[in-house]
Amino acid sequence: MEDIIFLLILLGVTYATGTIIEKRHFESIKKREIALIKKPIINFGAKTWNTNKKIKKIELVTGECVISGDYFKNFVAGLKNLFGGRLTTFESVLDRGRREAVLRMREKAKGANFIINTRIESIMINDNYTKESVPQCAIIAYGTAVTYE
Repeated sequence: MEDIIFLLILLGVTYATGTIIEKRHFESIKKREIALIKKPIINFGAKTWNTNKKIKKIELVTGECVISGDYFKNFVAGLKNLFGGRLTTFESVLDRGRREAVLRMREKAKGANFIINTRIESIMINDNYTKESVPQCAIIAYGTAVTYE
């Protein structure tokens, strides 16, 4: 009985702290996205930019992020695996990681006019996790920053 009570307390604490941390991170992301709303512009397509302006600088810019869920999300995902379906608990983790990586890339290219051919890639770091660990995902966003004179 004590083990069940301890498990419930542990899940409650991880749920509360995970929710608070996730909410703060989303707020931080929103503020930074608003600050960078017009600079630099991002292009995810392969379309080339034709302009008569002289190019001052071209460079590769990257933004990396390693993100993981908490034990509560891991517990809920384990339950969902029994019945199947979407793992919505981890979708918010991936959304946060993707947005964070893109923001970091844009912050590195602050003086640029735009970033062309932006790509986002991800990889699971410890996808064969044990009960003591949670899955972690590394996400990288990269593109070519172009600055005009």
